[in-house]
Amino acid sequence: MKRILVVDDEEGIRYSLRGILEDEGYSVNDAGSAEEALEKVAQAAPDMVFLDIWLPGMDGLAALESLRESRPEVPVVMISGHGNIETAVSAIKKGAFDFIEKPLSLEKVVLAAAKALEFRDLRRENLALRARIQTDQAQRLTGSSPAIRRLSEQIGRVAPTDSWVLITGENGTGKEIVARMIHAQSRRAERPLIAVNCAAIPEELIESELFGHEKGAFTGADRAAEGKFELADGGTLLLDEIGDMSLKTQAKILRILQEQRFERVGGRRTLTVDVRVIAATNKDLPGEIAAGRFREDLYYRLKVFPLVVPPLRERAEDIPLLIAEFAAQMVREHGFRPLSFTAEAMRVLAGYGWPGNVRELKNFTERMLIMYGGGEAGVEDLPPEIAVSGVAGAAGVVAGADALGALDGATDLKTARALFEARFLAARLAECGGNMTRLAEMVGLDRSSLYRKLKAFGIQVAE
Repeated sequence: MKRILVVDDEEGIRYSLRGILEDEGYSVNDAGSAEEALEKVAQAAPDMVFLDIWLPGMDGLAALESLRESRPEVPVVMISGHGNIETAVSAIKKGAFDFIEKPLSLEKVVLAAAKALEFRDLRRENLALRARIQTDQAQRLTGSSPAIRRLSEQIGRVAPTDSWVLITGENGTGKEIVARMIHAQSRRAERPLIAVNCAAIPEELIESELFGHEKGAFTGADRAAEGKFELADGGTLLLDEIGDMSLKTQAKILRILQEQRFERVGGRRTLTVDVRVIAATNKDLPGEIAAGRFREDLYYRLKVFPLVVPPLRERAEDIPLLIAEFAAQMVREHGFRPLSFTAEAMRVLAGYGWPGNVRELKNFTERMLIMYGGGEAGVEDLPPEIAVSGVAGAAGVVAGADALGALDGATDLKTARALFEARFLAARLAECGGNMTRLAEMVGLDRSSLYRKLKAFGIQVAE
């Protein structure tokens, strides 16, 4: 049932409008002043507002400005018994959806309500469609590995509920994608998902960012502003990198998470919201608790339904699918020529550790498309740090990061020769499946010389 707020200082007008609108099937609340109306809107946002211009205390135009700041998504229809063109233009400029004059006819009121609510519904639908398009295009988990199938099943179970979710995983694994999938499959999908990077906001600004502020609350606050909690009302709030939030802010957010009630910075009004919280972090929160850097009570408040996003190295079988998806997207968006990899190159890519996870794989795919699009790339075409380390992983050997770092970027003939040898030996080692005897025969070196070269390139062969 759509909720309408009627604001007028005349009780008879409020009574008449309530009767008309309730007969049309709407749920109606009313207020006799702008101050009372703003208080009611803060407690529970209506779907639209009928607002009289001439009110005691704060007038309707000032109340309209406040509503546009605090609830910009709520359409406001201004009503007045002293209407003129100037007043109507002023109201529309300040953000009113429509303007109707008294005496109010049944037809005018019903039509204005229907148009305003239709506009709100269309706006919500547009936002929801955008969110779904984004989800379809980029916000999904790609892969068929057991780890990804298990994670997708867990997302499907928790998404339709209102349970809070704690997502953990290394950087670049796709924690935000998981959060967006949960939101897109929830009953809140038509409302916004608001993401906050807790690590990127300075300590002195985090409260204003989360809870909003009133005009004049601090230097530079020349207007009131909604916080992320208000913007996420009815939807989902993603607290990304929650492990980087200070203890002081953790204490404040714990109370708000429990009560879903708060005051803006510099404000006195208590605001109430209905928000589903999803938190994400790459930190080991139990370890952070033991070190005194994270509140244990906040941890258990957030950890209603824990999800762990696996690193790419634990689902290497998904690498070909991910590369194909990234490549297709880049070909479509940027006109790159298609690219494929040999079977040996794919084995090496599966053996590489991918410390940057899916994000690193996407960047690698773009780099290879730029360099080698339009053909088939082999092991010798891979970046040396990936080729050497990947061969090591595929063959069951260990690549030393220090030695590999020394080869990254040829600036002289000696380094260029070393890079060529590293790539050459990496390709041949992949072909031999890590068999040193076969490799020695293939490249024409005795085993001791071969061992020394591999060690110089940071590859320690497992005995």
